[in-house]
Amino acid sequence: MPPLALTLGDPAGIGPELALAAWLARGGANPLPPFFLVADPAFVERAADRLGLPVPVAEIDPETAAEVFPRALPVVALPSGATIAALPGRPDSIHAGAVIESITTAVGFVKAGRASAVVTNPIAKFVLTRAGFAHPGHTEFLAALAVPPGLEPPKPVMMIWSETLSVVPVTIHVPVRDVSALLTQDLVEETARIVVRDLRVRFGLANPRLVLAGLNPHAGEAGTIGAEDRDVLTPAVARLRSEGIDIRGPLPADTLFHARARETYDVALAPTHDQALIPIKTIAFDDGVNVTLGLPFIRTSPDHGTAFDIAGQGLARPDSLIAALRLADRLARNAGIGRPESAEVIPLSLYAGRRTDMRHFDPDDEL
Repeated sequence: MPPLALTLGDPAGIGPELALAAWLARGGANPLPPFFLVADPAFVERAADRLGLPVPVAEIDPETAAEVFPRALPVVALPSGATIAALPGRPDSIHAGAVIESITTAVGFVKAGRASAVVTNPIAKFVLTRAGFAHPGHTEFLAALAVPPGLEPPKPVMMIWSETLSVVPVTIHVPVRDVSALLTQDLVEETARIVVRDLRVRFGLANPRLVLAGLNPHAGEAGTIGAEDRDVLTPAVARLRSEGIDIRGPLPADTLFHARARETYDVALAPTHDQALIPIKTIAFDDGVNVTLGLPFIRTSPDHGTAFDIAGQGLARPDSLIAALRLADRLARNAGIGRPESAEVIPLSLYAGRRTDMRHFDPDDEL
């Protein structure tokens, strides 16, 4: 198996120290799979020194990462030679180019067979947007990288996974007032089909069991508390079941996540972001993993953000990143990922909209 490619994330956030802490946790009875970090090696060394962490850093190529991994943190330098001088807790759009280059390089390695999966450290979308980043978010950018420029990207689906509970929000980062209009029968069906396909191919579940939470209290009470459950969700479930997909619902969201209920399904779909993420972050806050389904490559990520407020203080826990590394390796092995005969390189210029007048982010602005 090729090693995992870990992205830098926002260099002012906790991503760099999580990578260092994860490497320190590489051994023991349950060792971590080999991974390499795509970053500025000198910046990573300074981060280790600042935190007082005994992590030697080795600049390598992906092909030598597994060999180096037991004795040093393997770092692949950014192809442009960009250097990073970020300070913890002080996000600055001057580093947006390096953040983007780390992502494009990691995806390029996976598509070329030089890495088995992408594991992404958290980014701050507002920092990239100030630098002219044209994509709505991290996941949408990864979907765009999945295809040649100009082609329609695949639909990505966000799943938050843990050993205890896995959830998929059907609508994600949208205002609650917009959910009813966005929640169409086609969206529910497309999302469920993508989830089932990846559960079969990558998670090794021959017959995945899904459940769909209702949008309204008591799943609408037969239309008396809103019509969406009756008119949108119920027909979607019926069509999916006619295709042989094991799915139940819509069911009241307030009774779906207790221990006995969780034993009856593999993944819970929920109409809104918070319906899905509140229960899993309550149950598995430290070891949940963000998995992007629907892409032609495997991508996992910690289920938290950049945490600028604690960056550089040695307080950030690497549990979620460690879980993301383990799950990425597991999914790659289930999918039988190896080294293809041909290689594809993704140019940095693929991401659209980067302006040349990038200005520094003012850390006094509201985060």
